[in-house]
Amino acid sequence: MGAIGDVIMTLPGARRLYEQGFEIHWVCGRELQPLLECYPWIALLTVDDRAILKGTVFEQLRAIADLWSRLALRKWDICATLYYDVRYRFLTLPVRARHKIALSRRLRKTNVLGGRSYADEFTRILLGTEDAYRPRSIEPFAPSKLPASPLPIKSAERRIAIVPGGAANFHSQQTLRRWPIELYVSLALALRKRNWEVVLLGGPDDVWVRPYFDQIQVSDCVGTISIPEAISVCNSCDAVVSHDSGPLHLAGLSNASVVGIFGPTNPASFLPRRPGVVGLWGGHGYACRPCYNGRTFAPCVSAGCMRDVTPELVMHHLLRLTDAKSRQMLEPWELIFAPATNGLSNAAQI
Repeated sequence: MGAIGDVIMTLPGARRLYEQGFEIHWVCGRELQPLLECYPWIALLTVDDRAILKGTVFEQLRAIADLWSRLALRKWDICATLYYDVRYRFLTLPVRARHKIALSRRLRKTNVLGGRSYADEFTRILLGTEDAYRPRSIEPFAPSKLPASPLPIKSAERRIAIVPGGAANFHSQQTLRRWPIELYVSLALALRKRNWEVVLLGGPDDVWVRPYFDQIQVSDCVGTISIPEAISVCNSCDAVVSHDSGPLHLAGLSNASVVGIFGPTNPASFLPRRPGVVGLWGGHGYACRPCYNGRTFAPCVSAGCMRDVTPELVMHHLLRLTDAKSRQMLEPWELIFAPATNGLSNAAQI
């Protein structure tokens, strides 16, 4: 029932359970149902998550009772509730399982350790493996079936998708995650100056970004395509530029190169760990970075860490990544601190 990124970062661990012989039954909200339907090995238990999280008391009770009636019909081997908030355990109260897993900040075994890849940590917790040396992080697990891209065949030399909105959930608009909209506009202008195609990606709640691009020729997919179609659009692109949001993780499931922009959140936890991915972390040396604790951000009016990532820096890495991809030489993922001494260095490469 989590955000897009949480679900995508849980998929590798669930897949490893499946490969061990488990059936995977996933409680998911209606918004994410189309994404998980792209994984035929997952059986879905779809719930009205909007009613549970934002509905009236009657709507909440009705949705929970519907879920309980399905969960209580059989016995389970493992019941995993990957939340710290104990209220989510209420949803699986009637589950009869030989082993129950829930996140806990008190126990190392079930605590997602900061600065580590969440995909690695969710996998470790789900499989119950020892917290020991692991030489490589887990790559995103791409879907085996997707719809066709709604975009026509690429006619420009390069097609770049940008994600100016996002960073929202049922509870809040996490605007501090966003790269400022005017910087996306500057990047789009620079891309169009090279006669590259620019694609706008975003959900139905991101239509507010459209007026900023009225004077720029773009392919507008904001709020008009499904989540699986968004992955297909990314597959048709040479690269995707996004701050820390759901579409960043969707791009990680595609074969496009990815430039992820971070500030108040730690990219080591959320950056997709696959070749052709670069994370730009602004605010190098800031005493307040990262300020996100999993629920809230520190009060901030400057968003200085995000502004430290300039359109010129993003363009530099777009050129580098797309050139490498055209030569079929994808580089390992890397994390770059900005601003660096010369604006282009300070890379932590894996």
